[in-house]
Amino acid sequence: MTIRLLLADDHPVVRAGLRAVLDAEPDFEIAAEAATAERAVELAAGGGVDVVLMDLQFGAGMHGSEATAAIATRPGAPRVLVLTTYDTDADILAAVEAGASGYLLKDAPPEELAAAVRTAASGQSALAPAIAHRLMDRMRAPAEALSRRELEVLQLVRDGLSNQRISKELFLSQATVKSHLVHIYAKLGVDSRTAAVAAATARGLMRR
Repeated sequence: MTIRLLLADDHPVVRAGLRAVLDAEPDFEIAAEAATAERAVELAAGGGVDVVLMDLQFGAGMHGSEATAAIATRPGAPRVLVLTTYDTDADILAAVEAGASGYLLKDAPPEELAAAVRTAASGQSALAPAIAHRLMDRMRAPAEALSRRELEVLQLVRDGLSNQRISKELFLSQATVKSHLVHIYAKLGVDSRTAAVAAATARGLMRR
C-alpha cells in the first residue's frame, strides 16, 4: 500500500531534503507540499493524504500545533507526524494534546523517519526515543511536572506579560493566574518570575 505524504515546512530546502529522503522509499508518495500551516490544513482537508509531516514554527502564521489540531479533529483525517527541531516539554505537550500521532526531531536518521511515517500511517504512536523518555519522566514524577496550562502561563511571563495581561490572554481570572504561579514556583523550587523562567529554560521545559 502506498502511503501518501504531505510535507508542511516553511523552508524550501528542508522540504527538498525530506522529499529526497522519502522519495527513496518504495511505498511512499509525496502527494503535496505546504509552506504555511494554513495551507497544510487546506490540503489535508482536501483528501488524498495519509500522513502529514508537520513542522511547528511557521513564522508569523498559524503554529504547527494549531494546524495539527485543525487537521486531527476532522473525521477521517490523515495522521500528523510532527517533525521539528524543538524538544521542550511545552512543544511536545502542545503537539500531543493537539492530536499528533508522532513527534520526531529533524536530526533523526532517514531509517527512523521512514519507520515513524509507517508507524503513524498504521494508526500507532511514533515518538522519537528522546521524546518518549521525556514523557515517561513526566509520568514518573507528575507532582514535579508543569502542566500544559502552567507552561502557557510561564511562557507569557517570559514574554514580559503582567498577571492582568496573562489573565486576558488565557481567559483566566487574575486569582487563577496567581495560583498557577504559586504552583510553578513550588515545583521549580524558586521564588520569583525571573528565576522560574530561568529554571524552566535550563530544564528544557521551554524554548530559550
